[in-house]
Amino acid sequence: MADLAVYYSEELTEYDFGPFHPMAPVRLELTYELIQAFGLTALPTVQVLAPPVATDEELLRVHAADYVATIKAASDGTMPDDGYSFGLADADCPPFVHMHRAAARLAGGTVAACRIVRSGGVKRAVNFAGGMHHAMPAKAAGFCIYNDAAVGIADLLAAGTSSIVYIDIDAHHGDGVEKVFRDDPRVTTISLHQHPDTLFPFTGYPQDIGGTNARGHSVNLALPPRTSDGQALRALEAIVEPVLAELHPEIVITQHGCDSHVRDPLTDLAFSIDGMRAAALMLRELIDTYAHGRWVALGGGGYAVCSVPPRAWTHLVAIAAGHPIDVADAIPQSWLDFAAATGHCPSQGYLPRTMGDGVDVSFKPFSWGFDPADPIDRAINATRSAAFPDLGIDPLIL
Repeated sequence: MADLAVYYSEELTEYDFGPFHPMAPVRLELTYELIQAFGLTALPTVQVLAPPVATDEELLRVHAADYVATIKAASDGTMPDDGYSFGLADADCPPFVHMHRAAARLAGGTVAACRIVRSGGVKRAVNFAGGMHHAMPAKAAGFCIYNDAAVGIADLLAAGTSSIVYIDIDAHHGDGVEKVFRDDPRVTTISLHQHPDTLFPFTGYPQDIGGTNARGHSVNLALPPRTSDGQALRALEAIVEPVLAELHPEIVITQHGCDSHVRDPLTDLAFSIDGMRAAALMLRELIDTYAHGRWVALGGGGYAVCSVPPRAWTHLVAIAAGHPIDVADAIPQSWLDFAAATGHCPSQGYLPRTMGDGVDVSFKPFSWGFDPADPIDRAINATRSAAFPDLGIDPLIL
């Protein structure tokens, strides 16, 4: 019996804003090729499933009907009359052919992943093409058309799930997911992201703790630019573990945008592949401990297309499968040949040769002591002080 479902098909590469857009669909092909090169899809405990296209009923649990209609109208690649008011006017989310079908397939993969974990068909599921966390109920934003994470969570709620934690470690604030559920105490959103004073979408301050009916259920930790692996891992543990230990959610959904990498062209954090792998390992252990291991993992941002998303998300799948890959392992020549043949990667001037960056990711847990002179510790303290009391958690105790 499979323990892990991975949602992937070539049709996912239809999600394509054009040849000069940062979100190049080749990153998905490169990821799946690397997953295969390491033999993960051949494991008897792993099944690969084609993501379905989300239905209108599923999308409309989150998105406005006139917005979905506009996305459908834009799916011939032209701007509909009302496209400007729905976020389709700028370079982030320009209309493209089959836009609705492509975006709905990303959402359908996450809905299917949530359903298969909720039903007990598998314990864990990964949709690395998902994680489109900026899409709002009636507006496209930040390369995101439909908010697959929110659509998946809404489907779980409709099926009777009453306690969900969403954890977002993308460099950008998980604003769309937070907005949809900010007044629903059944959903707790946790976002670790670059400080909103310095990066789109310019939201996600520690004091943003949720709506009137769900105070404390929006948890935001703003990381200073150039934050390193050890600092981020210290922050992740200090925030996530107390929340999971208090709530014991029925299911956890994580978003693993890898645009926090030091090579990413759009952000200013300083993470490594090694740190992202360590974060995934930490999250799996915490979810196993506090949520019965019921885990749906999504992708997200990541714009150093050839060197970062394939490695980060291959590590994610390997960890979810219970077969972690060592950061020192060589990247198979078959993948290097495939990457070169795409015609996309040679122009980037760099192809990695190992599954890590050779970075020390050790850190001292926050429970060992708070250093008021450390900007990371101040950020941790601000988040815990703002959100934890309303969740019934003592902000001074890990």
